[in-house]
Amino acid sequence: MTIAGSIILIMVGAILTWAVDFAVAGIDIQVIGVILMVGGLAGLLFGIWRLTTVRRSAAVSAAVPVDEATTRRHVYEERRYNDPI
Repeated sequence: MTIAGSIILIMVGAILTWAVDFAVAGIDIQVIGVILMVGGLAGLLFGIWRLTTVRRSAAVSAAVPVDEATTRRHVYEERRYNDPI
């Protein structure tokens, strides 16, 4: 679930909790709104946690020092010309 999806769930839950006044037989609209808000809050916290851990691990892996001995390469190229002059 993305952060935007979590915010939408929180907004829909708030609307159902505080702005809707009709009753459906056997269903409490306010309780469904609270459940949606709690689920949206949990998704929002998880999305923010995942975003920060991905950025942290990318920064750590990018800061690894590069050994010069492994990056230098000596290329020996040998050419043979078989065409007559």
